[in-house]
Amino acid sequence: MNQEDLFKNLIAHCKEYGFIFQSSEVYDGLSAVYDYGQNGSELKNNIKEYWWKSMVQLHENIVGIDSAIFMHPTIWKASGHVDAFNDPLIDNKDSKKRYRADVLIEDHIAKYEQKIDKDVTKASEKFGASFDKEMFLKTNPNVLRNQQKIDEIHTRFAKALNDSNLEELRQIIIDNEIVCPISGSKNWTEVRQFNLMFSTQMGSVSEDANTIYLRPETAQGIFVNYLNVQKTGRMKIPFGIAQIGKAFRNEIVARQFIFRMREFEQMEMQFFVRPGEEMKWYEYWKEKRMKWHHALGISQNKYRFHNHDKLAHYANAAADIEFEFPFGFKELEGIHSRTDFDLGRHQEFSGKKMQYFDPELNESYIPYVVETSIGLDRTFLAIVGNAYTEEKLEDGTDRVVMKIPAALAPVKATVMPLVKKDGLPEKAREIMDKLKFDFNCQIDEKDSIGKRYRRQDAIGTPFCITVDHQTLEDNMVTIRYRDTMVQERIPMDSVNKIIAEKVSMKTLFEKQA
Repeated sequence: MNQEDLFKNLIAHCKEYGFIFQSSEVYDGLSAVYDYGQNGSELKNNIKEYWWKSMVQLHENIVGIDSAIFMHPTIWKASGHVDAFNDPLIDNKDSKKRYRADVLIEDHIAKYEQKIDKDVTKASEKFGASFDKEMFLKTNPNVLRNQQKIDEIHTRFAKALNDSNLEELRQIIIDNEIVCPISGSKNWTEVRQFNLMFSTQMGSVSEDANTIYLRPETAQGIFVNYLNVQKTGRMKIPFGIAQIGKAFRNEIVARQFIFRMREFEQMEMQFFVRPGEEMKWYEYWKEKRMKWHHALGISQNKYRFHNHDKLAHYANAAADIEFEFPFGFKELEGIHSRTDFDLGRHQEFSGKKMQYFDPELNESYIPYVVETSIGLDRTFLAIVGNAYTEEKLEDGTDRVVMKIPAALAPVKATVMPLVKKDGLPEKAREIMDKLKFDFNCQIDEKDSIGKRYRRQDAIGTPFCITVDHQTLEDNMVTIRYRDTMVQERIPMDSVNKIIAEKVSMKTLFEKQA
């Protein structure tokens, strides 16, 4: 099965098993807006807890806030969003579909990268243990030809982005015969900029209303509260402020399920440092954040760093952590050295001093900032996309299992009486009543035990506890492990301890040390 079909199956699975629903579905839905169902919201909250505790609980010099979605409109003028928060858009005249010009070019480059990967895979299978990948990449004619094409396009693309040359972006599309994914047509319009912010009105009557914006990022809520946090928390440089919250972008080209949405959630941390020390901390947070991802146990080959071809107006260094989604490597998290741009601009526009007095240096300065910004929804997609597994079992049957890391799983354990009589439901309830104080658990009594196992596999429950007639005699139950389907008899009194050891986030935190 190809990746496109697998991705379609994942999307259908997420709806069928209560992870994600189309927003306003009974009214035919709202494009690029989604609701999280009962299992999706649990997984989402667990991801947030993992990020929050990794940032705030494990770092003595990082604290968290929760700023408002509505903010003074001058904030967005100061930050540059009013004038510069744009995407380069291009329309196909035949399909009437609109695309981001930069994404079309990036996807075209990715096709050459996929050709190289395919050649490497074939050669690896052909030569086995004797295969020298590095030598192959340096000498194979097909690889060299494709790499040369990548380099040529990339050089033009990076220069066009840095020069904000919209005509050159279009010319790259024309020269490389990039077609509309819908119509296959090369009939393109000019490229133009489109501002992504949602505007609305605040006021009792329309005549008195002021135009404000739904925040396109959560970072500015941190910057305008920098002095409040620093003073009330008696924070000393270096220190960080973390926040999880909703952001809104009027994405014209919203696609790939929850990867690009108009309403989404960010997990951001702004780390305030001395001027001149920002690159040291930039490298520190690049390493630290990658460890956070690797701690989940997902293959490290699924992650890579990608340095920005074009730096944002506020940055002097920027890199993305990219993840291999079913549709290729795409941005999951950004690490940026934002210099003193944000605090400096807010000092300029507000007239309030944003300086920090450093007692060790005996001087005042506007701190520099290193940012880590990760999309919660994209992290969710990365985890469920990696977890979704279609398996053919030894007995010839199939199963779909969500191999979600146990610490993040929506339901940690399900208690199952073998039959719904003979005192087994009551015994199951006894176990459930002990587990529910520590874990999100379920009791499942309906259907055969095999069907119940499959149902729990499909939502990613790592442990099933079966109560049978023997349990009534010896207080032993059967614990079944999701990924291996191995079953073992354990004392009923040990269930809580065994589950606690397997689902604790402590193991994830220790891997980051």
